[in-house]
Amino acid sequence: MVDKVTDKALRSRRSCLATPGSNPRFLTKAKGLDADQVFLDLEDSVAPLAKPDARKNIVAALNEGGWGTKLRVVRVNDWTTEWTYADVIEVVGGAGANLDCIMLPKVQTAEQVVALDLLLTQLEKVHGYEPGRIGIEAQIENALGLTNVNAIATASPRVETIIFGPADFMASINMKSLVVGEQPPGYDVGDAYHYILMQILMAARAHGKQAIDGPYLQIKDVDGFRRVAGRSAALGFDGKWVLHPDQIAAANEVYSPRQEDYDHAENILDAYEHYTSAAGGARGAVMLGDEMIDEASRKMALVISAKGRAAGLERSDVWQPPAD
Repeated sequence: MVDKVTDKALRSRRSCLATPGSNPRFLTKAKGLDADQVFLDLEDSVAPLAKPDARKNIVAALNEGGWGTKLRVVRVNDWTTEWTYADVIEVVGGAGANLDCIMLPKVQTAEQVVALDLLLTQLEKVHGYEPGRIGIEAQIENALGLTNVNAIATASPRVETIIFGPADFMASINMKSLVVGEQPPGYDVGDAYHYILMQILMAARAHGKQAIDGPYLQIKDVDGFRRVAGRSAALGFDGKWVLHPDQIAAANEVYSPRQEDYDHAENILDAYEHYTSAAGGARGAVMLGDEMIDEASRKMALVISAKGRAAGLERSDVWQPPAD
């Protein structure tokens, strides 16, 4: 097993802020917000007649800078529309040096990801960008996409995230609800989205990708957002879309390890490294306080440690080997 992960795999996406490309004021405001990622939208939040101007707004906003350490993503239209190729060509051609990923919505097959990969490769060559630098985020929004999610996750090495798109998905399976993110009427036991979320999570984890939960549309109900986000965070999702600035702090908190858990994970790693060394007795299973730790403990600790470091946490408790 390889424990070292790439910088792309460590990119923090606890909060992924949706920002319509047709609204320059929102684009400017997004730069100052504390979201890990901002995706500038050309799809559902932009009317058809406004899409050409939205592309220009997005190129200008990316090139103006001021995004800090945020991941800069653009959601283009899906391949079944007439806008996709122009979205990609204009955005990457105009601002590819200041772009981290392209988000492809309504992905149904691996071939759709391959098509985007090929187009990005051509654009990178034409504009002198590092081949493969621009990542792909694949959004699963219907039954066919979920059926093909494993193939989609492996369709290109550019794929960094698999995203759940709940609204379109609910429509695609005829779910009896109009409230995105909440349980449908009559589903009073369990979680109606559990199977979908787990399918996305398994595909992501099997292939080294991040898993991102979709939006909660009741933007004034922060407690509801926190409750719904807590479900996917508990499963192991890396983050969630946010549609309003008030949701950002909640997402950053819910998808970060607690400080005590982060400290404990780092201490497990330090203690295990010591005890498995010659100086520590070359032992494979030892006690850390009242807890036995072994190789499985180390693997679990690596997950919490990586998420904590990506979230910018700093240790408040450092384990020291016992004195001889």
